[in-house]
Amino acid sequence: MGHNRCRGFRVGSSRRGKHWGRAGPGSCVHRRGLRPQSGFPPLPTGWGGFLPHNMSEPSVTSRLRLSGLCFLLQTLTILLFAAFVRFSPESSPGLCSQSLNCSQRNQDSGLQHPRFWDVHLQTLLGFGFLMAFLSRYGPGSVAISILVVAFAIQWAVLLQGFLHQFWNGKIHMGAQSMVRADFGAAAALISSGAVLGRVSPEQTLLLTLLGVTLFTLNEYTLLSLLGVSDSGGSVTVHTFGAYFGLMVSRTLRQPHREQREGQQDTGHQADVFAVVGTIYLWIFWPSFASATTAHGNAEPWAVLNTYFSMAASTMATFILSPVLYEESTLRMVQIQDATVAGAAVMGMAGEMLVTPFGALIAGFLAGLIPPLGFRFLTPFLHSRLKIQDTCGVHNIHGLPGVLGALLGTLLAALATADAYSGRLELVFPRVARGSRTRTEQALLQLSALPLSLLLAALGGCLTGLVLRIKGLRSAPTNRYLQNTEVDEEGCEHRKEPGTSTLV
Repeated sequence: MGHNRCRGFRVGSSRRGKHWGRAGPGSCVHRRGLRPQSGFPPLPTGWGGFLPHNMSEPSVTSRLRLSGLCFLLQTLTILLFAAFVRFSPESSPGLCSQSLNCSQRNQDSGLQHPRFWDVHLQTLLGFGFLMAFLSRYGPGSVAISILVVAFAIQWAVLLQGFLHQFWNGKIHMGAQSMVRADFGAAAALISSGAVLGRVSPEQTLLLTLLGVTLFTLNEYTLLSLLGVSDSGGSVTVHTFGAYFGLMVSRTLRQPHREQREGQQDTGHQADVFAVVGTIYLWIFWPSFASATTAHGNAEPWAVLNTYFSMAASTMATFILSPVLYEESTLRMVQIQDATVAGAAVMGMAGEMLVTPFGALIAGFLAGLIPPLGFRFLTPFLHSRLKIQDTCGVHNIHGLPGVLGALLGTLLAALATADAYSGRLELVFPRVARGSRTRTEQALLQLSALPLSLLLAALGGCLTGLVLRIKGLRSAPTNRYLQNTEVDEEGCEHRKEPGTSTLV
């Protein structure tokens, strides 16, 4: 049957280490002479989770529910696109009429297309592989990530178009519209990471629908109305996405299932996904962080600062993890977490005057968060606040995003025209024009954090209540993402290639 794993083998809510559940004398653990250890409470799973061998396959209704919801949502988006969405004349030389706002012609021209490709690959592969760290989820979780991105981009283009590019009764979109839509898809992927394994695919789609809607509202309020500078999304993407997902997770909590269901381990397949995901993060995240910043002949501060931050955060993990844990060798998922944290902290401050040594300091501090968080905060969230965080989004997105917001506030308070050498107009246009002081800008940068947290908390609770509707609840018999099978003795076996199931 190939690679075997024991049914009693599980990981708690932490990504970084292996913990063994209780195993009786006749279990696979004892038959193979493996030593059980105490660990965190088991993680309940809906699709792609722990499924005893005597449970039946999903019913026809359950299998067709996802198909019907996808058909409904895709039909809705097609009708809305047909009625409202058109290509922007800005991207076509000579077609820009005076009735349209064509001030962004250069920004939406050829230079944007390679940036869109980088951002799109980052969203699909970088964020997608963040959700594949558990062996049983594996390829199935990547498939669901692609489903989330496929719908989120369409929905975000519509919502953001109505707010930003709606002229003469039509949405005029271009490459920059797709970049902003990818940011919405990234926030949705972060949110779904908090509830991975405990919601069905149809619940994930509805979470995406509501999450992207609230993300767009939050982004429009902060960036357009308040004039906050957050080009890389420390607050709008990472912080909002993480805490929105955590509140959904808290609302969906089912204590009776937590007591009877186990989670499975990380393994070789998870390390392969983590290696690929980490490489894509290093290659494409600097473009992701700088995709919405000003272009031209100016030095790409966001790209450089992001690289320095990711390098320092990776070093920090190698320094701290051996101190906190017994293992002498880091797992790839830990390095992946550090890379994400280092990039998240530069989301707001990346295009500001951080300086190279400042980016290294910020990245180093961000790299300390995942090891400390998984060691101390994640068990606290689970035991005290009853929040299950499957992918650890609180440690690798939420807290680094908060740190990035504080750093951006400090840099806004220190911003001067002399220090920025003419770039102040690009980073803080209202300060450069004299309509706002540095202190006022800094206070607005700081206010973005509580406003995003408030909307994420309220929206997450509302979304969780919607997902708890009886007809949408994930049944314990679903096998949506399972990549293993369980024999009559309770042991798990890797399925042969091509037999893993999505529905």
